[in-house]
Amino acid sequence: MGRVKSKFTRGGLLKHRPELSKLFYISPLLLLVSLMTGCAQQTGAQTNFFTDVTAKEAFNLIKTNEGNPNFIIVDVRTPEEFTDGHIANAIMLDFRSDNFREEIDKLDKDKTYLIYCRTGNRSRGALDIMAELGFQKVYHLTSGIVGWVEEGLPVTK
Repeated sequence: MGRVKSKFTRGGLLKHRPELSKLFYISPLLLLVSLMTGCAQQTGAQTNFFTDVTAKEAFNLIKTNEGNPNFIIVDVRTPEEFTDGHIANAIMLDFRSDNFREEIDKLDKDKTYLIYCRTGNRSRGALDIMAELGFQKVYHLTSGIVGWVEEGLPVTK
């Protein structure tokens, strides 16, 4: 049997209607872009409320905001870890506690926060909760207290 040539193949419809050639190649790209922007707009959580900072940037933020009651440092490690050493003036809210969401929800959403944990993993999880709760401005110490100590920055016991 002979092969039937479809008019919808590259050699078929596109050969006879060259103006459709560009559309053939552009359509998938447009579909991908519209799906990506559509998904981004459908998420309920905030996306621009936090900024990742290094240990040195966090140190400078703390110095700049010294004495500012609207700047709060939050350590989300366990009480034992906190006791071993923490950034001066930090409050401790244990991310692993059963009531973490309720405790962090008590904080003023309009204040500015610097949040950290040991290496940045728990604080990243805390950021997700803070976004859901409507916090407006949070700085995230990406390397955690480990990076802080590696930079030779001071800790309090």
